Amino acid sequence: MLRFVLGDQLHRRVSSLTDLDPDRDVVLIVEVEAEATYVRHHKQKIAFLFSAMRHFAAELAAEGIAVDYVRLDDAGNTGSFTGELERAVARHRPDRVVVTEPGEWRVLAMMRGWRDDLPIPVEIRDDNRFLCPRAEFAAWAGDRRSLRMETFYQGMRRRTGLLMEGPEPVGGQWNFDADNRRRLPKGHVPPRRPGFAPDAITREVIDLVAARFPEHFGDLDGFAWPVTRSDALQALKHFVAECLPTFGDYQDAMQAGAPFLYHALLAPALNAGLLTPEEVCRAAERAFRAGDVPLNCAEGFIRQILGWREYVRGLYWARMPDYARTNALAATRDLPWFYWSGDTPMNCLAQVVRDTRANAYAHHIQRLMVTGNFALIAGIAPAQVEEWYLIVFADAFEWVELPNVHGMVLWADGGVMGSKPYAASGAYIDRMSDYCGPCAYDVKRKAGPRACPFNYLYWHFLMENAERLAGNPRLAMPYRTLAKMGDRRRAEIAADSARFLSGLAAEPPPPEGQLELGFGG
Repeated sequence: MLRFVLGDQLHRRVSSLTDLDPDRDVVLIVEVEAEATYVRHHKQKIAFLFSAMRHFAAELAAEGIAVDYVRLDDAGNTGSFTGELERAVARHRPDRVVVTEPGEWRVLAMMRGWRDDLPIPVEIRDDNRFLCPRAEFAAWAGDRRSLRMETFYQGMRRRTGLLMEGPEPVGGQWNFDADNRRRLPKGHVPPRRPGFAPDAITREVIDLVAARFPEHFGDLDGFAWPVTRSDALQALKHFVAECLPTFGDYQDAMQAGAPFLYHALLAPALNAGLLTPEEVCRAAERAFRAGDVPLNCAEGFIRQILGWREYVRGLYWARMPDYARTNALAATRDLPWFYWSGDTPMNCLAQVVRDTRANAYAHHIQRLMVTGNFALIAGIAPAQVEEWYLIVFADAFEWVELPNVHGMVLWADGGVMGSKPYAASGAYIDRMSDYCGPCAYDVKRKAGPRACPFNYLYWHFLMENAERLAGNPRLAMPYRTLAKMGDRRRAEIAADSARFLSGLAAEPPPPEGQLELGFGG
């Protein structure tokens, strides 16, 4: 039997390997050009996956399991999953192929095609690396128009028993989000991220990625991701001991020069299969019950894994492929070039883009309320924003990226995920970060060339989308404020927004070009 393991299924107990017979079976793992280039993934993302794949293959081989590992630079590599599977079938002549279902629609369609194209049976097994099976989520979702995460999350708490006392949540409430919005004190020094120095395998992969994908976004110099299960478990242990006790308090905070703060940095390992969601959640719960972690911190973290992660995966499979095609707010503007370069006078965006380029990482508030908020209120086309998010983050796979960006960030689904768009002015960013102080724009100004663009773009967004959003109960207060504005103020907002948006460039400027204050980059 040939067992085909994809690069994000690197767990010994993944469903395709549960009944593996070392005496008869062969495990196939392949590096292919098509998966590295269907979007131009961040260099660190490619290096992380290839290195994790090579380490996983070595661990299987150390168990005495036959592994057929195809490297990207191997002679004869066809560059595609299908081509490499066909070659492996010809080499090994198995009686059937066993795979675990993938995380993306496009790969599932490919797998279904193998059933028709290969001369032997292809068994596609359910993905057992999640706490909520697809069928269970689909039954919960039914034909509801709106799918609220909080309802789903409470059901998952009851089913798993995480942070429960019998039928009731520990502490008497389900959600402690209101306690998790503190700004970092001035001079605060967060804990250091545990770095994992590249070993010989990882260094070889880094050199390969640098040579094969030089035009891809991102830097390789700071690569420090855990690429083995043992390293990932060490990263989990460090997070629970050093960061989780303060994670909840400051999980929404942002600080220049401190891209990681108290965040776990475990998503790449989770999404590649090096960790399981249950073991991560149980570790956080044990720390709470031992008295080492406050409830708001443990609950806030568990909600991200048991709630959001499981929820967006379920929503993706329940609503695709039509979900990706919606554009409820008819946003069509091109993605500005500064999303790639970081060259913009808006310090918050410059900081987040440059950190993302260096680390293949930004935490959830930077993604939602800085890069995402700007894309929302500037009316950037959803497909372009979604491609950017899929490219730049090491943890980005379509099943998790698409619902988060399409529904939560851009409200392109018209309210399937969120009851309102997460639009905000510069005041929110100023409250939760230190980005605004050195910015070329003044966050306190509401109008004119020196005003923070978030301030007038926010009101312009509400004006432009009033027909769709004015009746939303959760936006009643800002629309009442907007209604009190006179014609002169509305015209000022429109003029400032038109001036700024007309200066957004989708392509890089000529080398001699100079950015001017008031333009987006």
